[in-house]
Amino acid sequence: MKKVIVLGGGGFIGGHLAKRLKENGNYVRICDIKNHEYFDHREICNEFILGDLTDPKTVELVIAEGWDEVYQLAADMGGAGYIFTGQNDANVMQNSALINLNVAKEATVKNIKKLFYSSSACIYPENNQLDPNNPNCEESSAYPANPDSEYGWEKLFSERLFKAYKRNYNLNVRIARFHNIFGPQGTWKGGKEKAPAAMLRKAAETPDGGSFEVWGDGQQTRSFLYVEECVTAVLSLMESEFEGPVNIGSEEKVTINQLAQMAIDISGKDITIKNIYGQEFIDKYGFKCPLGVRGRNSDNALFKKELGWEVSAPLIEGMTKTYEWISEVISQHQLVEA
Repeated sequence: MKKVIVLGGGGFIGGHLAKRLKENGNYVRICDIKNHEYFDHREICNEFILGDLTDPKTVELVIAEGWDEVYQLAADMGGAGYIFTGQNDANVMQNSALINLNVAKEATVKNIKKLFYSSSACIYPENNQLDPNNPNCEESSAYPANPDSEYGWEKLFSERLFKAYKRNYNLNVRIARFHNIFGPQGTWKGGKEKAPAAMLRKAAETPDGGSFEVWGDGQQTRSFLYVEECVTAVLSLMESEFEGPVNIGSEEKVTINQLAQMAIDISGKDITIKNIYGQEFIDKYGFKCPLGVRGRNSDNALFKKELGWEVSAPLIEGMTKTYEWISEVISQHQLVEA
């Protein structure tokens, strides 16, 4: 039995990862600044420490001698409405950088056998993602660096930080760049939700014959990976000798309008998509429509070559499962409010 630490286990991906690790027979310690909103602690870990990982004293306490693996997923992050407005840049950069500086140091000092760091597709150059039909997100395209957000710059810095600890202090690290992970037990409202959850929530809440908004012209492209696929890929990477950075995502590219229509089709309702941008958006929300890059799609050639991993199910399957969960949560909220 391995002893593993999941930093950020109170979050969406971290909670699913911790749950799988515990189910696989590992002893799991979680640390997060918040409790998991949907998982019971006993379901996902053996120990839960409520703590702020930007504080070096907390990290010193959590990462102890004799533990085998650390999974570092803790970060200040969210969807387009949080990352791309520019209003949260200082917090995003400071909080996440502090966490990673603390973790790299303590994992080295405490002789942790192996560390996983979750980077992001947001590190890729903006100029490689201007054509929605032909984005370039191959791992080797990361440099010359030109991320489109401060979140991406911080992730790129932290990749280099962990690699430097590998070179200078022999920290055994694995790095993956996540591409839009989604699924149940994640944020689905409030501004920090990702596009799949936002579309599915809107489809669930919009009455038959109604309409809902999609930010921008809806022609920007993305790929989305179901969370259970992501967890499988992470564990596969950790069991290998391959260090990365490597993409973990789906190669099934869709436009945002297609994603919205998929959510509508799953709901079984007759709903119209209303694209909103330009002055209309500014008048309504008070800031420029946050869209991110025009095109982004995971390139999985390297992961397939090094580890043989491939996505096992189409996007529609994960979207259907997530819609069922969001619909149930909405129904529960309505019962409580009634």
